[in-house]
Amino acid sequence: MHDMNSRTASVSDWRSWPQAELERQYDARATVPDIAVELQAYRDSSTPMYQLTPCVRDVTYGSGSDETLDLFPVAGRPDAPLLVFIHGGYWRALTSQDSVFMAQQFTAHGVAVAAINYTLAPQATLAQIVDQCQRAVAWLLKDAAPHGVAPPRTVLTGSSAGAHLAAMLLAPEWQAEHGLAPNALCGGVLLSGLYDLEPVQRCVPNTWLNLSVAQAQALSPMHHLPHPQVPLYVAVAEHDTDEFKRQSRHYAAACRAHGNPVTWHEAPQRNHFNIVLDWMDAQSALFQATMGLMHK
Repeated sequence: MHDMNSRTASVSDWRSWPQAELERQYDARATVPDIAVELQAYRDSSTPMYQLTPCVRDVTYGSGSDETLDLFPVAGRPDAPLLVFIHGGYWRALTSQDSVFMAQQFTAHGVAVAAINYTLAPQATLAQIVDQCQRAVAWLLKDAAPHGVAPPRTVLTGSSAGAHLAAMLLAPEWQAEHGLAPNALCGGVLLSGLYDLEPVQRCVPNTWLNLSVAQAQALSPMHHLPHPQVPLYVAVAEHDTDEFKRQSRHYAAACRAHGNPVTWHEAPQRNHFNIVLDWMDAQSALFQATMGLMHK
């Protein structure tokens, strides 16, 4: 009998699953007792950062009302490395105000932080969201100097849907179009991400994404791997579903075969939502690995 919980299940198994099992595997919110508690932790941890850490809020990177970012420079260090964070929320929830909980810890260790906003689905298509994030990163690398940020090294990070967006941006195809060097991004930290959107296209999230099969394939990081020299830290939470873990393992393996140095980690006692809060702890594996990418 087919074992839905088998970690050795083949990549294509999801195609033959009952719809209810496919939905369960991609329902991240159902993996925690109270999603409101998890999301409130983001806001409660982020709000004090605006008072505790020098910042520039709502910097515009484009003409759209949602095309803003929050920037936390390192005082007197425009040449500090930069961590760019792209929030999750299944492309339809959260903002930078839920996403800057790590700012004090990183700036105290000499790393500037930027948290990107983008127009949420279904008001924007996923292709439009990817384009917004591309323009935000290009702005940070080329035009942020007046705000005290001119990074020699930039690490792109994201959680859940944000990891999908970060992975799309780590692919080199778009960078030349924005006048960026092929090695403009020096690393990626991808947490509990989605890298193959074909199964997602068959689930509830497609009610707000409205992807065709062809669009799901075109917007899947599995088909747009990073430059081979870019090192990656790919992680999942112990309490992520098997499909979220499978997606991350598959992407990590593809990148490793592509030539990328890849570190894989499963964070013990963490869930899909609080894994990212480990950045607030300078002793955590996540913080240490991210700092390692900053200074490689």
